[in-house]
Amino acid sequence: MICSVKQSTAALGVPDLLRLRPKASGLRPQYCPLPSLSMPKLSNSVVSGSKPLYISSVKAFGSSESARPRKPVIECKAADQSQPLDANVELSDKNAKAASAQKMKIGIYFATWWALNVVFNIYNKKVLNAYPFPWLTSTLSLAAGSLIMLVSWVLRIAEAPKTDFEFWKTLFPVAVAHTIGHVAATVSMSKVAVSFTHIIKSGEPAFSVLVSRFLLGETFPLPVYLSLIPIIGGCALSAVTELNFNMIGFMGAMISNLAFVFRNIFSKKGMKGKSVSGMNYYACLSIMSLLLLIPFAIAVEGPKLWATGWETSVAQIGPQLIWWVAAQSVFYHLYNQVSYMSLDEISPLTFSIGNTMKRISVIVSSIIIFRTPVQPVNALGAAIAVFGTFLYSQAKQ
Repeated sequence: MICSVKQSTAALGVPDLLRLRPKASGLRPQYCPLPSLSMPKLSNSVVSGSKPLYISSVKAFGSSESARPRKPVIECKAADQSQPLDANVELSDKNAKAASAQKMKIGIYFATWWALNVVFNIYNKKVLNAYPFPWLTSTLSLAAGSLIMLVSWVLRIAEAPKTDFEFWKTLFPVAVAHTIGHVAATVSMSKVAVSFTHIIKSGEPAFSVLVSRFLLGETFPLPVYLSLIPIIGGCALSAVTELNFNMIGFMGAMISNLAFVFRNIFSKKGMKGKSVSGMNYYACLSIMSLLLLIPFAIAVEGPKLWATGWETSVAQIGPQLIWWVAAQSVFYHLYNQVSYMSLDEISPLTFSIGNTMKRISVIVSSIIIFRTPVQPVNALGAAIAVFGTFLYSQAKQ
């Protein structure tokens, strides 16, 4: 019999409940009256002080269901649209500013690249007209760039590259091709107009495709091959209609195209995984090319011819010839350095388009400054060749 109930919230176990059931003997359990208690309501259970204690449900007494954790109540509230989303707006503003800054940076690179290239070609042509020694001129261009970078490394203006023997070994074939291409282009400009040299040099993609196809076994999509038609046709039309055509100048530009194609191939094969890039890579290339070029320049032209030609040129032009030589040497390095630096910021396709536009700026500016006579058919051929180069850059990518 239950004679008393303590004021407790402890739950009764299932065995205790079983003992409360009446026995089969027919004896009915008696209950003691309970005092009036003020107890909190229990779910599914009733406790009364004036009636016998009975159990209406056992779910709340130690069953497994009562031990289950209740699901969290998720309260959904509508967003307060009266408050602006400051975080999203700020993030979008930062992205827009970063994109604008990147476009401005690329634009500055391109403008500087084209301007320096135009200035170099103007002073280079002036030097070659007054002092026709292309091997020495090419050597001075590489020497100026090498000296500038060595001084920058010593004074810690630029961080010196970390190189090893393997780096210089892989750089050697690149430097050989770069030296040949540089000298051949200078020889070409000493014999023909700057505009004609650059029109022929715009045919470099045709050499790239042909060398890669027949020597390396690479295949290209049909649009790439079709883009070669206007390039080759435009160059041929310009060459046939050139008023001051010279075979040495024409062959120099062609050899320069072929050499630079091999330079690009060797760069892709030998420079994979190397940490040296940008202006330091071109600086190392200039230093090795200079060391390769010096003995050949001495053998082909020689100090005696240089000294004699210098006296004659200074007598005709004056001391400003010194400024011309210094300017073409410095600007050659600067425009190449900026072009290599731009490769770190833009894609190859954008670089190809920029290189095409550079050719146009050089051709037009040289015609205006040097008053090069151009026939309409010659101008048409140049336009077709340059447009074909643009189509090639699009199809290649």
